Amino acid sequence: MPMKGIIVLLILGPVQLNSIAQNKVPAREVQIKSALLAAPSDKKDGATIYGYSAKKEFILLRKGTNELICLADDPSQPEFSVACYHRDLEPFMKRGRDLRKLGKSTREIFDTREREVKAGKLIMPKQPATLYVYSAADENYNRATGEVKNGYLRYVIYIPYATAESTGLPLKPDGPGMPWIMNPGTHGAHVMITPPENNPKK
Repeated sequence: MPMKGIIVLLILGPVQLNSIAQNKVPAREVQIKSALLAAPSDKKDGATIYGYSAKKEFILLRKGTNELICLADDPSQPEFSVACYHRDLEPFMKRGRDLRKLGKSTREIFDTREREVKAGKLIMPKQPATLYVYSAADENYNRATGEVKNGYLRYVIYIPYATAESTGLPLKPDGPGMPWIMNPGTHGAHVMITPPENNPKK
């Protein structure tokens, strides 16, 4: 190893070097491959995919032809997480990203979007719209190849202003994988479907 490389190893140490590797933005093809882990198989080829540039700027990686939008893993966040959702959820999702950039908390983001939906400034889907989230421990994500081990897929179906009464769903799951409704009666009302975690997908 060149002397410069040895000096870097001595200064940074293995922990810091590992942190640098974890924060490195994967290649475009790798981001696309891993983002599509959240997509249903018949939607993968036509999905639009957003990810990150080498400078960690949020960018379009691939323009799609169907109704699905997928997001690559955010390299600045701990743990691996990718998502795909119906394009009618994009205004809602984009508003959340913009508010998060401004440093708003989860509660502030929710309250802001609730006000804006009620005021007609933010449009939510008129029909149920699905979000898929695929996640894994950071050490199980290979940034060089896009391979993920022991990943977990969960599902969310947004139905703005739905309630337990209008859907027949409980407010909490009574058994493994049982659907339930979260944030009922609000713009962010959604059905949660969380399969048992001891049954990893893909």
